[in-house]
Amino acid sequence: MKLKNTFYGYLFFIFFPLLAIGQDISLYTQINGRYDFTFVGNTLNPQENSFQPSPSIFTSSSADLTLDSSDVIERAYLYWAGCGTGDFDIKLNGVDITAERTFSNLLFTQFNFFSAFTDITSFVQSTGNGTYTVSDLDVTSFIDLHYQNRTNFAGWAIIVVYQNNALPLNQLNIYDGLQVVSQVQNLLTVNLDALNVIDNQDARIGFLAWEGDSGLAVNETLRINGTILSNPPLNPANNAFNGTNTVTNSNELYNMDLDIYNIQNNIAIGDTSATIELTSGQDYVMINAIVTKLNSQLPDATIVLNNFNVTCDSREVPITYTVSNLNSTNDLQSNTPIAFYVDGILVGTSQTQNIIPIGGNETGSAIITIPSTTPLNFTVLAVVDDIGDGTGIVTELAENNNTNTISIELLVAPDFNNLNPVLSCNLGLTRGIFDFSAYENEVKTDVSHSATFYESHDDAINAINPIFNASNYEALTTPKEIFIRIEDNDCFAITSFTLLTENCPPIIYNAVSDNNDGLNDSFFIDGLRDIFVDFKLEIYNRWGKLVWTGDNNKPNWKGEIEEGIGSKQAPDGTYFYILYLNDPSYPEPLNGYLYLTR
Repeated sequence: MKLKNTFYGYLFFIFFPLLAIGQDISLYTQINGRYDFTFVGNTLNPQENSFQPSPSIFTSSSADLTLDSSDVIERAYLYWAGCGTGDFDIKLNGVDITAERTFSNLLFTQFNFFSAFTDITSFVQSTGNGTYTVSDLDVTSFIDLHYQNRTNFAGWAIIVVYQNNALPLNQLNIYDGLQVVSQVQNLLTVNLDALNVIDNQDARIGFLAWEGDSGLAVNETLRINGTILSNPPLNPANNAFNGTNTVTNSNELYNMDLDIYNIQNNIAIGDTSATIELTSGQDYVMINAIVTKLNSQLPDATIVLNNFNVTCDSREVPITYTVSNLNSTNDLQSNTPIAFYVDGILVGTSQTQNIIPIGGNETGSAIITIPSTTPLNFTVLAVVDDIGDGTGIVTELAENNNTNTISIELLVAPDFNNLNPVLSCNLGLTRGIFDFSAYENEVKTDVSHSATFYESHDDAINAINPIFNASNYEALTTPKEIFIRIEDNDCFAITSFTLLTENCPPIIYNAVSDNNDGLNDSFFIDGLRDIFVDFKLEIYNRWGKLVWTGDNNKPNWKGEIEEGIGSKQAPDGTYFYILYLNDPSYPEPLNGYLYLTR
């Protein structure tokens, strides 16, 4: 704070309490990558206000931005400030600019100061190198009042962040607010948090400050972590804020400072914060913005969803992915977590298996389970370095490139009609001949679908070994399950039906000619043996005498009469039979006659 009569150089003391109110410096944004920063700006003061013979100030000034051809502008932030309650609508190269954020400071109860901010990234990206002119920044109505204590000032600055592939990977933090150090508030402490000091090589810090004077150097110091910063001869240790610009090496940036210091020896690897201390025994200095650049040796995990596999009527989806560590300067640790989300719901987790080196990648797989309430069409969000609740465990160069999405549509099997069992006569030992060809159409609910028959479920699933003779299919044993694969363009369904045999009524041929001519040589009953396996057959002569008994394990009757342990030929004539089928479907015996000839 300058309290002096500039005409005679004598101090003019004010005997009432001194008060300054502002906004604490805090982190505005963090940028990670191959980035660095520079300052562009200029004062509106025609000379240092401590030595002005009368109040005077400009409403415009210019400065040049000069970047290398390989530098690519990433961010650009415009700050402007001055004495008074504020001018928040200005022009930059003739374009209207309105403040997006503002800061203010009050000295005593009558001396106001202001600062304003606007993100002008797109403007500077399109303009590029060249001259930048701020105009219509008018504080002329305030300078007479502020001239009384020589705090009449105005100026502007652009913080430019640029990318260059030749740069190491850095972390840039931009802090802003409006805080004061003066002869009354002669110690200002600013805590810079959110640092990640991995390597302090070429670490730098930049300050945007207002109202500093080269002619006032009373106990004026700038410290980081307890060590005084200086950059002589431009910024001596006892006069840090002295109207200089270290980018242009100018000492005529009256009442503002754009100063950058090397701090690689003032911070240590592992630091997550730094303490800035400013002292002043007389000069009134306002800190508006601080920029730190730290070399950041960190991994950078990214993920790409490669493929997935959907199965008919299944909400379990195998998915493959690749985790990469490309734009990095350190290995990515193993067991880095991966989370999968659908509509904000966690549906699966995984993790990396190995350490992924710089520039390397690893492919993995997981099975995600889709909730029943999720529609058939949905998007899967994969997030690497996420334990399942949005929390990461790995510090990375970039924390905003950990996601990837893929669209999935679940498959629903086509509908089908249920089929009844198919019946056929038992041809012996449950063998049967079947015609189920009509089921090819009956099973379908949509005529455009296809239906194919198979003997096993595995064959149906894999669509191999289809049945081609559905109209004349022989089942050697029954019951036998036949499977049908119903297909549409995307999916298939499997259903089945059963082949069953029934014991049909036997056919009795009642003539026997035991002459070995191959015709009717025995009493033949078609559909009996190996069908009615518990049958019993009795043959009687015409006088009612039982002459022969048979069952499923005994040969057919050839006209013999059983007597004791032997037998003899029966005479020609009429005989009678009683056939007990012993089958629930045929509770009554069959009986009749037969005629035997030789």
